[in-house]
Amino acid sequence: MTVSAAMALSLCASPASAATAGGVIGWGKQDFGVVVPPTAALSGVTAVSAGSTTVLALKGGAVLAWGANNWGANQVPAAALSGVSRIASGWGHELALKNGAVLAWGNDWYGQTDLPASVTSGVTEIATSYMHSLALKQNGQVVSWGSRTDVPAAAQSGVTAIAAGSDHNLVIKNGGVLAWGNSAYGQATVPAGLSSGVTAVSAGAQHSLALKDGRVYAWGRNNYGQATVPPEALSDVVAIDAGANHNLAVKANGDIIAWGSNLVEETASYLLPCGPIFGISAGENDSFALKENPSAPC
Repeated sequence: MTVSAAMALSLCASPASAATAGGVIGWGKQDFGVVVPPTAALSGVTAVSAGSTTVLALKGGAVLAWGANNWGANQVPAAALSGVSRIASGWGHELALKNGAVLAWGNDWYGQTDLPASVTSGVTEIATSYMHSLALKQNGQVVSWGSRTDVPAAAQSGVTAIAAGSDHNLVIKNGGVLAWGNSAYGQATVPAGLSSGVTAVSAGAQHSLALKDGRVYAWGRNNYGQATVPPEALSDVVAIDAGANHNLAVKANGDIIAWGSNLVEETASYLLPCGPIFGISAGENDSFALKENPSAPC
């Protein structure tokens, strides 16, 4: 998300496939060549994250970047060319996690790359969106910087997962979803039934997703049907990712599901790669998947 309407957060899940490395497949908007991965991203990739106009991939601990180069988003710093364990692409700003420390580069209009001292060590997860970013510390504390810096008391400890939307955040604590920030469309109003048993969350521009018992839950803005969960996503789902106004999900058998906005065929059924898929990332108007062999026939 990811300039994009929402930051797309990468979520890779291995239960759908035995593969843990493969190649990137992209579809949707054609701008800046974002849906055409470079040769280096066609094998050995373990994670992918779609931003607004830049895509990141993780290969052998090194960050790959392609698409537009606004604010130097594609200029990967030397420190991010080895030892990286997590990536997150935003609105022309990029994040990587290396040895517990956050690395950041690109757009800094709202302080997105001005890292707080607390994220220079002990970080286990990262997430970013339009103009703010989140980090999760080893003690379960959430840190936020950029255009949104507030973190409620409940998210100062015990958190196990994080997701940043356009101007709202989702986290998991004790199996339940906590949310804060802009809720003009109810995106930060957590539905009943999500106070326990939740295994994943993802935030779009103005909508939210959660995964519980293999079922996708969605709430918030629904102008493109992004908060209307299709029947296929009501069971056996192992991974979710919310883009600006569309969503991707992976089934236990490795099949991929897409719904919501289809302005540039980002959810077109005939473009969906056949499984098994083991990683996904939904961007502003584009989608990405990881497959062990991208050219393998269905």
